[in-house]
Amino acid sequence: MLIGVPKEIKNNEFRVGLTPTGVRELVAHGHDVLVETSAGHAIGLDDALYEAAGASICQDPTELFQQAKLIVKVKEPQPQECTLLHPDQLIFTFLHLAPDPEQTRLLLASGCTAIAYETVTDAHGGLPLLAPMSEVAGRMSIQAGAHALELEQGGNGTLLGGVPGVAPGKVVVIGGGVVGLNAARMAMGLGANVVILERNIERLKTLDEQFGPRLTTIYSNRNTLDEYVLEADLVIGAVLVPGASTPKLVTRQMLTQMKRGAVVVDVAIDQGGCFETSHPTTHADPTFIVEDVVHYCVANMPGAVARTSTYALTNATLPYILTLADKGLQALLDDPHLRDGLNIHHHQVTCEPVAQALGYTYVPAAEALTRHQNDSANP
Repeated sequence: MLIGVPKEIKNNEFRVGLTPTGVRELVAHGHDVLVETSAGHAIGLDDALYEAAGASICQDPTELFQQAKLIVKVKEPQPQECTLLHPDQLIFTFLHLAPDPEQTRLLLASGCTAIAYETVTDAHGGLPLLAPMSEVAGRMSIQAGAHALELEQGGNGTLLGGVPGVAPGKVVVIGGGVVGLNAARMAMGLGANVVILERNIERLKTLDEQFGPRLTTIYSNRNTLDEYVLEADLVIGAVLVPGASTPKLVTRQMLTQMKRGAVVVDVAIDQGGCFETSHPTTHADPTFIVEDVVHYCVANMPGAVARTSTYALTNATLPYILTLADKGLQALLDDPHLRDGLNIHHHQVTCEPVAQALGYTYVPAAEALTRHQNDSANP
């Protein structure tokens, strides 16, 4: 199979869908790889490294999209990329379709098969392709929040770790999953006073056993949200409903009662955000202020540490890319966990939360794949 790796064109996005090591593995399996020129240049992965691994370098992204059977990316295809996709082509990337009706419409119109990293599952109910970027985003959220707390950035001037004789800052993490765990770990490492709000009792027990009295674990409900968020210096939104839009847990009214100069970091912004006042921002202009509260809502946070993120992502995605390249659509029929990643197939929405969020008819992935397979066999 011919795999295409385009250069990312989203604002300040310097990750790339495959490392040269990943290319070498695909070539060893008998596949061809086409990499757009300078796709990894910003993070030290120059064209020569990809060529040495066995890839061909393509100067024209249009040509790459026309030729490749499987497109491997990092971020959701931008509108101009969606128009280059065509029927019987696979694209494997982060999609986050539920809060993005325009991207969904364009992917449906293209007739392509779109597989989302963030909804691929594993045997334990985890999200193995979302996890590495969630780890990065969780850790970065504390760095970003600590910087935003500086007076020059609009914050209230709190040093999260405090100093001898001065209390540390208060950090509240909403959600105890991969993002929340990594955010809490970083915040505790800085010496902050950290609280995690989470609805899953078993997860709370696990976090308590892992961190003991260094971390306060609280069951999340409306009362505890009000109590802890309003007293926080930094609030991390780390809520995830796989494939669906994130619920708005912190309202504008709550913001009016928060500390002046407090900071919220909405890691869930890719799925619509969990703060009512959130809207996506970029690395070039990452923050805005509403009700005297600084909002950091960058939609591709791991892109700021693109080299680390690229290697972490390829480590996770490569086995699935190899399977798709080896088997094509049959890989989705053979593996129910990879099939969970199928969001769009042949003009149909095959992810139920996306269909519900955007008002489309939901077609189960196995049904859509089998129907298309039968139609192709009997034109």
